[in-house]
Amino acid sequence: MLTLLNLLSAVALLVWGTHIVRSGIMRVFGADLRRVLSRSIDKKPMAFLAGIGVTALVQSSNATTLLVTSFVAQGLMGLTPALVTILGADVGTALMARILTFDLSWLSPLFILFGVIFFLGRKQSRAGQLGRASIGLGLILLALQLIVEAARPITQASGVQVIFSSLTGDILLDALIGAVFAIISYSSLAAVLITATLTATNVISFQVALCLVVGANLGSGLLAMINNSGSNAAGKRVALGSLLFKFIGCIIVLPFIHVLAPQLDRLPVNDEELVIFFHVFYNLIRCLVMVPFAGPMASLCQRLIADDTESDARIKPKHLDRSSLDTPALALVNAARETLRMGDVLEQMLNTFNNVMHGQPREDRVIRRLDDDVDVLYTAIKLYLARMPKEDLPETEAKRWAEIIEMALNLEQAGDVLERMSGDVADKSLATQRAFSPEGLQELEAMQEKLKANLQLSLSVFLSQDINSAKKLRRAKHRFRMLNRRYSHAHVNRLHQQNVQSIETSSLHLGLLGDMNRLNSLFCAVAYSVLEQPPEEREEE
Repeated sequence: MLTLLNLLSAVALLVWGTHIVRSGIMRVFGADLRRVLSRSIDKKPMAFLAGIGVTALVQSSNATTLLVTSFVAQGLMGLTPALVTILGADVGTALMARILTFDLSWLSPLFILFGVIFFLGRKQSRAGQLGRASIGLGLILLALQLIVEAARPITQASGVQVIFSSLTGDILLDALIGAVFAIISYSSLAAVLITATLTATNVISFQVALCLVVGANLGSGLLAMINNSGSNAAGKRVALGSLLFKFIGCIIVLPFIHVLAPQLDRLPVNDEELVIFFHVFYNLIRCLVMVPFAGPMASLCQRLIADDTESDARIKPKHLDRSSLDTPALALVNAARETLRMGDVLEQMLNTFNNVMHGQPREDRVIRRLDDDVDVLYTAIKLYLARMPKEDLPETEAKRWAEIIEMALNLEQAGDVLERMSGDVADKSLATQRAFSPEGLQELEAMQEKLKANLQLSLSVFLSQDINSAKKLRRAKHRFRMLNRRYSHAHVNRLHQQNVQSIETSSLHLGLLGDMNRLNSLFCAVAYSVLEQPPEEREEE
């Protein structure tokens, strides 16, 4: 039992090391990797090579598949070049399996030692993230040693030998077990390396090992389908195309395994290396042959998976790509884009509020629905950013993280204020048949237009971080306060003149002016983060 636990823990350490390498590389080179992928879509050879290169860096074809899928889901890459890139990723992960079988055990302590020194010493810097990747490489090499050591006593257990003896003669069953093995280990690379180790220790026969390798490749396709089950139709097509390519490869090669195994076994190479070489050349030949068929496969996937039906009943986040979380710079851009959508909804609320002031009570329900949409987006952004620990980010990205969460919070609070304002107008004016005076209504409309202009300018400042625009927004905030004060005095003057409409709506009118002043402050707060004004200067404004 202890031996089995040691083997399982070594497998877990291998998967964890792969994850650490991927996250470290993505945090340092993630933006560049995405740029490489996006620029390699014009020609199939370049897309194929880009898939190999990116997978070699992130140590996982699953990570490359998630990157490509997110590109396609956002409309930044076509389906055909995406399928070609994933075929390249399959070759890349096979090549990494070959590299990791070399005797690199002496590198493991060095990678871990220097990785820990750089990561703990400069955690938020580029060197610190490279240190993270170094730790992951060290853990991968260490895990491979532990797998070999844990597998040796297993071969001496009669019960285990009986279990593996059942994996002889049934090609389909062996391939299916290999697929399940890849899904459980969350990595076809891990499954193939473990299969090679078991073959070297004579736990399984060479023919069974080949079936497990073919099945592990199919399992990686199934794993991609599982990972993209929540994606849109475009993303699901990428995963389906990859799975179908792997399935076709299995159908073609499995019937000839009993012929290939004896021929390959005659080569003057040990069984462990033969398994790895078979994995490399199987993927290389399969992917090269299937590259010309990427176009027809894309057409087939488009027919099999229909486009998503648009539903306008409730807004949903569409830029919060989880595969970008390993690349903080890109994840922050996604969160900023979703925050801009919150601003668009706020602008709709301001336009609808103008209709409420003109006596359209049903528009109050529209504002409540729009505020619910703002809350949905805010919650999604908040949870998305919460998955990016601020303390692990470099200083500039940590500052941007804080700006985004602050902007989203301000917009969410502005939505609540607008909803309350709309309810007050509906209850205190429309329901009681009390109308604003013509002068008062004109003033409120002017303030509402100013609010809309300041909101648009604040979103521009939030996106561009332009200092001149931030200064302009700060001046606009000051002018709004002056105008608000002037309209408040004008309302009091109408009360002195015994204007009946002004008297009836006085508390509502002054309350709306106060709420608009608060909305203006929420919209313009982004200017101070850009200008880096100290708190005392903010108070003066």
